[in-house]
Order: sequence, then structure tokens, then C-alpha cells
Amino acid sequence: MADILIRVVDAYVFRKTADGLRFLILKRSKTKLYEHLWQGVAGKIETGETAPEAAKRELMEETGLTPKTMFVADHVSQFYEAHGDRVNLVPVFGIEVDSDMVTLSDEHCEYKWVTLEVALDHLIWCGQKQGIQVVNEMVLSNDDRMRWSELDFSRR
Repeated sequence: MADILIRVVDAYVFRKTADGLRFLILKRSKTKLYEHLWQGVAGKIETGETAPEAAKRELMEETGLTPKTMFVADHVSQFYEAHGDRVNLVPVFGIEVDSDMVTLSDEHCEYKWVTLEVALDHLIWCGQKQGIQVVNEMVLSNDDRMRWSELDFSRR
């Protein structure tokens, strides 16, 4: 039987602009697994780290950006890996930033700030598409889910 693991996170980074929301998508470097795949900020949860802490750390490592606000998206992505025979459950986060100045790590070779529609054209996996759509919908609706799911790192 396959193991069920929570070992990675996805985060969809966005800015509010006069023309609407713009999402950050990153293109994986040729030297990495899934070369040239477009994605949001993503990565492994390190030992002793919570999923939100991992998302914040990955944001800083992969882009040099810091969160203005951060929330838990109303979505958990999932995928099966034949290598390792495991099902991965992936917590998804929305992260608002107030800068468009990205400093890429060696994990990625390119980035773009794009509309939701363009992001959906670039993202491959259903879980990615669903995750970014949920983040978009939560931000635009500004309903109670945003209040209840916002993360505050100032007390940690």
C-alpha cells in the first residue's frame, strides 16, 4: 500500500495592481527535475518546520521576496509518485508581496508576472491550476475564509 505524505508545499505569489492581480510563475532550470516546468513557489518541508514556515522560507529562497500577507488556501493539492510509491498531499498558500523585483535562485531560470489566464496556460498539473484558481477566488471574494486563514508570523 502506498504511503500518504505531507512533505511539500505550493504557494501562489501575487501582487495587487491597477490592472488586477498578477501572479508570479517560475520556470524550473534545465538542471532540475521537471526541467522547464512552470510553477509557483514550491518546495519540501524541512525537519522541524511547519508547512506555512516552509512556504515562507521557499518564497525567500526562490525569489528573494518577503510576504506582505499570507493565507492558507481552501485547497490541498494531491499527486501520486510511482518512484517511492507515495501519495503526496500538498498544502497550498496564497502569498501577497508588494514588490515585483525577483531574485531567482539556481532552481529557476526565468520568471513572469502574469494574469490568472496566462498562468493557467503555463501551468501543467491539475493541482497547480486548481490551487492558483482557489487563491485568485479567495483574494477577489475577500470573504470570511481570508480572515480565518490569514497567517501571522509576528508572534513566532
